[in-house]
Amino acid sequence: MNIQMFPDLVINGETIPQTAVAAELQNHTASKDNFADALRNAANALVIRTLLLQEARRNGIEAEPQEVSPNRFETGEEAMIRALLEAEIEITRPSEEEIRTEWQKDPERFRTMPLWEVSHILCKCDPNDAVERELALRRANDILSDLRKDGNTFEKIARTQSDCGSRSAGGSLGQLRPGDTVPEFEASLRQLSEGEVASEPVLSRYGYHVLRLDALAEGQPLPFEAVKPKISEAMEKAQWARKAKLFVDGLIASASITGTDLGQAANNTKPN
Repeated sequence: MNIQMFPDLVINGETIPQTAVAAELQNHTASKDNFADALRNAANALVIRTLLLQEARRNGIEAEPQEVSPNRFETGEEAMIRALLEAEIEITRPSEEEIRTEWQKDPERFRTMPLWEVSHILCKCDPNDAVERELALRRANDILSDLRKDGNTFEKIARTQSDCGSRSAGGSLGQLRPGDTVPEFEASLRQLSEGEVASEPVLSRYGYHVLRLDALAEGQPLPFEAVKPKISEAMEKAQWARKAKLFVDGLIASASITGTDLGQAANNTKPN
């Protein structure tokens, strides 16, 4: 006996198989608490994709798949949707005055990357092993306790207790820039002042880190000419997103759709 989990999706008379909705659901985070939302998002994404493909076929659009990354090419349908949007959405390059106005809203947004000089003591463990993780955390907290009594012992403890190769350098990792280390490590770095030791051990895929920010070189504001191309590109992308949304909204408004609530669907302008 077939049990229908959700209503059939019908877009302008074209029925989307439930198997397609189930497959699309894999692209949306689903749990027992948000399953209904994930299912709705999957259905809406398929509705938008179908509307775009119907419009492409109505306009007789054909397109050769392009390489989107090394050895990965678009599918035929992805190529059709790309070609449709290229034909329908015209982007106007912003003028220098418009770019300068955007820059002047907050010039501090555009800075060189900061440079951190960092030391750490690693208490290695497998974060997925509860016993290992607990033992490593105890070690790290004991080390922090010793450092609070005498901060000058950091290099000494690193040389004798750290599980990282940097132990031979007293725990020094040298100079790091954003992206040079794992996200959780970097997030903690951003909270520290120069010379400060993190108040809690920092867990990463490698274990617990006792972390110290030895020196900080703040990023410097960049002049307008240096950031003009980047701002122009961002403005063009924002313009494309606005126009794509309007185009999709128009397709939805004129379509006959049953089987899903499209309340939020028009926000998803780029189908999976």
